[in-house]
Amino acid sequence: MRTAGVYPNHFTFSAVLPACASTSILVHGQQMHCLISKHGYEGYVFVGSALVDMYAKCHDMGLAEKVFVALPERNIVSWNSMIVGCLLNSFHVKALFLFREVLREDLFSPNQVSFSTVLSAAANIGALEFGKQVHGVVVKQGLLTLSYVKNSLMDMYFKCGLFDEGALLFNSLGIENRDVIAWNVMSMGCVYNENFEEACNYLWVMKRAGISPDEASYSTALHASAHLAALDQGTLIHNQTIKSGFSTNTCITSSLITMYAKCGSLDDACRVFEEIDNPNVVCWTALIAACQQHGNGNHVIKLFEKMLADGLKPHYITFVCVISACSHTGRVEEGHAYFNSMEKVHGIIPGYEHYACMVDLLGRSGQLDKARKFIAQMPIKPNASVWGALLGACAKYGNLEMGSEVAGRLFELEPDNPGNYILLANMYAHKGKLREADHVRRLMERMKFMMLKKVKELVTNKGYVPQTQFAVNSAEELKEESLWYHSEKIALAFGLLALPAGAPIRIKKNLRTCGDCHTVMKFASEIWTREIIVRDVNRFHHFRNGLCSCRDYW
Repeated sequence: MRTAGVYPNHFTFSAVLPACASTSILVHGQQMHCLISKHGYEGYVFVGSALVDMYAKCHDMGLAEKVFVALPERNIVSWNSMIVGCLLNSFHVKALFLFREVLREDLFSPNQVSFSTVLSAAANIGALEFGKQVHGVVVKQGLLTLSYVKNSLMDMYFKCGLFDEGALLFNSLGIENRDVIAWNVMSMGCVYNENFEEACNYLWVMKRAGISPDEASYSTALHASAHLAALDQGTLIHNQTIKSGFSTNTCITSSLITMYAKCGSLDDACRVFEEIDNPNVVCWTALIAACQQHGNGNHVIKLFEKMLADGLKPHYITFVCVISACSHTGRVEEGHAYFNSMEKVHGIIPGYEHYACMVDLLGRSGQLDKARKFIAQMPIKPNASVWGALLGACAKYGNLEMGSEVAGRLFELEPDNPGNYILLANMYAHKGKLREADHVRRLMERMKFMMLKKVKELVTNKGYVPQTQFAVNSAEELKEESLWYHSEKIALAFGLLALPAGAPIRIKKNLRTCGDCHTVMKFASEIWTREIIVRDVNRFHHFRNGLCSCRDYW
């Protein structure tokens, strides 16, 4: 066009810039930016918005913001380009800040793109209160009927652990208004909240409702099957992907590899990989992770080297698997070489998982002093996973002096993790220091009762009133205190200490649960935003968000 002597205008640049964004080749976009400046179109709002979008999609938010700030005029498209760019580049807090600025603007209101994007950003950082406020604005502006916005709201609630709120939005859609994206969000919400059986079931319910599953639908169902280690279920889904023409989709094939590996069938995982014509790095990493999980460390190294020879660039997770494989096969020098190549050769900055693997690598080989020195030289502050790897090595080699020091650090970082106390207590016992071992065990018990005290304090602040009529075997002045030694409450405190954040707490007892414990469980489920399942002699009680499935009648 330019060779023919026809000069581009602002419409031309608005069309060409998205092409530059799609390629993610920054230098092409910069060349176009220079040409835009030369022709004097930099101040046009649509050209400026397209420039912001291009720089964001080329992963240079510094240049994107520079263009945005210099715009003489901004519209909702300009603001959305910045908000979407922040989401794409994981600047989630910045996205929330920009959305607030949009609300302060008097000239225009946020649209469905603004709401959907900021809800995704809130979901990714667990900003539940902010998400609830955005929900309120959505209702005020009458945008709740838009499926794009409603799906993002569902996703936000699911990722923030409020499964019932997300499911309520899904059910309010009605069968005729549920598109494949809504079904996928609901299925993934089940996965986020560890309702894996429900996630699998939604695939079949979706099909019965006349909705054709897409790659995300099958990938989510396979992910759920992997968590359940349900090989029969996974095989059925595999059959459906073949019938639906998705058998060559790399997103699904990588999920199939992971599913078969986690269901214990490494041969099937390898067979799926071998049938892929041009496996990408995700498929390679899935197979490498599968071999590492099954203890085939030597094969992991061979696969990694073959992947490099094929010209593929490894990513973050690939190196976690490879260094871990080196650790479990005693390849100390190779592990060091791979770790050093991450930033120097592949431009990947090591994270906590890589540092923990390196400490484990040195610790397993008995080089405890080198592992301790390695931690001291880390450019980032070591977290619990790094210190935990060293504590495990100290326990293996009986280094009590270093182990007690490392355990002390872990007690500060994660005082609620009973595993650290048990490891140290066992080290003392192995060395014949039974008094010290008993002291650590008592410390762990004290932590448990501190949690019980915390539960009591928090539920009381929520409005809990002791129901002393259920303390039938206690003197009048001790009735209230004795209620807190009921087995369900002690089990609850232990579950809050021992289980990962957000994981359901399952409690079993062979007597009927009392009214006071029932009340405490309801408060606790709301305070800690997690499901508590109590199985008493009569029935299961599912406590969620301050309510029980029995509706207080049992």
